[in-house]
Amino acid sequence: MLKSTYAPFSIARSPVAAIFAFAFIYLLASFLTQNNYFLLIMTLVLLWAAMGVSWNIFSGYSGLLSFGHAAFFGLGAYTVALLFHDYRISPAIGIFVAGAVGGLAGILVGLPTFRLRGVYFSLAMLAYPLALLYVFEWLGYQEVALPMIRENGWRYLQFDNPRAYIVIAMALLVAALLVQLRIGRSRFGHILLAIKQNELAAQASGINPFRWKIMALAVSGVLAGMVGGLYAVVLVIVTPHSVFGMLVSAQALIFTMFGGVGWLAGPVVGALILLPLSELFTSTIGKALPGIQGVVYGIAIILVVTMAPEGLIPALMRRLRGRERPARPAEHGAATPGVQASSPAASLADLAPSDDDIILRVQGLSKNFGGLQAVQDVSFEVRRNEILGIIGPNGAGKTTMFNLLNGILPASRGSVLFESKELVGLPPYQVCGLGVGRTFQVVRAFSRMSVLENVMVGALASQKDEVKAHQIALESLAMVGLQEHADSLAGALPAVQLRLMEIARALATRPRLLLLDEVLAGLGGTEIDLVVDVVASLRKAGITIVIIEHTMHAMVKLADRLLVLNHGRVLHIGDPQTITSHPDVIEAYLGKKWANHAANH
Repeated sequence: MLKSTYAPFSIARSPVAAIFAFAFIYLLASFLTQNNYFLLIMTLVLLWAAMGVSWNIFSGYSGLLSFGHAAFFGLGAYTVALLFHDYRISPAIGIFVAGAVGGLAGILVGLPTFRLRGVYFSLAMLAYPLALLYVFEWLGYQEVALPMIRENGWRYLQFDNPRAYIVIAMALLVAALLVQLRIGRSRFGHILLAIKQNELAAQASGINPFRWKIMALAVSGVLAGMVGGLYAVVLVIVTPHSVFGMLVSAQALIFTMFGGVGWLAGPVVGALILLPLSELFTSTIGKALPGIQGVVYGIAIILVVTMAPEGLIPALMRRLRGRERPARPAEHGAATPGVQASSPAASLADLAPSDDDIILRVQGLSKNFGGLQAVQDVSFEVRRNEILGIIGPNGAGKTTMFNLLNGILPASRGSVLFESKELVGLPPYQVCGLGVGRTFQVVRAFSRMSVLENVMVGALASQKDEVKAHQIALESLAMVGLQEHADSLAGALPAVQLRLMEIARALATRPRLLLLDEVLAGLGGTEIDLVVDVVASLRKAGITIVIIEHTMHAMVKLADRLLVLNHGRVLHIGDPQTITSHPDVIEAYLGKKWANHAANH
């Protein structure tokens, strides 16, 4: 089973046992409580905790801040109220319909909104509940009251004993917590965390961020819709402001942030503390100070942001431990790399009919940024099982060309054929899925995950079986000699191991062509030799490699051919000895004076 270093579900040895223990204690406390107002508050605590879990499932894992969960909550509330009021459909059924409405709304909201990023996404999410508020007022639903049916009221979730609502609300909260727990320990949660930490690296590993974020928002919408439906049953009367208002989304966000975003117990702790506190102030001084509830929440957020930015639970855990548990120190050495017989790429050698077979054909590839031509009519071919080195001075367009090859940047014109398939116009995750792996000039690690979890991202993109993905990740680590560091935190690795880890993550995608962007940058002499040996071993495993590098002695040792880029154009292409002694290449690197000097000697 996958364990995420980010989602800290280890607050108890068995989170499931902790969930049910909390449920038992809370229900026991409700049966010892006689005041009906207190029982109502206890019910609302559970509902808002479940709403916080819904928000946490989306924003806690995707990293996208949602101010619009009131849209799903309100639609759920009105679904239950209108089905019961107009059609006498029991809320027991209506709550599940509300969940379906909330999930559908999540998909419909996500389709246009995920095109936006950062604060623009958050502001767009805020617009949905505000728009729905005015729509429902315009439709004449300023106040919808649920009918009171005394005979066989239990069929319509109408009980004389208010503790029955606590039991139902607790069942909904437990279900929500179990869903979050399952997501956090699954392929779903692992991929969402990868997208949150570095979306571009996730795409280059074969993950479609749009698809997974839509799924997360749909699941979140289902839970929010069900919570809204039960909220309508408990309060009996539904108004647009009570279910679509700013405070609805704010409470879900505030409770979760107060307890700890991404933590299983975060929304529960936040609701347990803040909701009773706000109700206490409202009932005692609310008449003298209208809106005191919002003041309480505002103060709570200010305190959390200034004193415990990650939330109350992480702060308390650090305080109890005295300090954060250090990651297992990573050694600066690495195991000797070697290709394993069962490695993901080992069987790929059988796919190559001959060394002269063309695996990649680039024709007239160009990229313009306004009036700047970063890549100009680049054409070349890559033979199967060769290592093609790409060299050139800084600013020559090398990384830009890589970004065109794997879909990070759209080409202005030209063609890129990989095994006769056109890559131009495809997003990075589709290019990766066709068999093109990629590393980056600046390592893009998922720093809050372990080395093994980083590499598993590449495997999980196409492998639904988590056990199989785990095995592929271990094999990929063995290919680069990092198997001994599988449990180390990626953010604590030295530079050479970060480079090797990123190569391993690309290998886990099962590439037939590997694009390596300056994998030797920032490394010392022995570290360069180590990575060079790894890259050479990958070619023996049947992987074709295109590598950008400035370390010339390493390129001469590795590459079968060198392609020289200068000012976005192909200057020369040929064998390393010829290219490195060519006057034009020397001039491009060192200037005309040195080129003349080389020609005279």
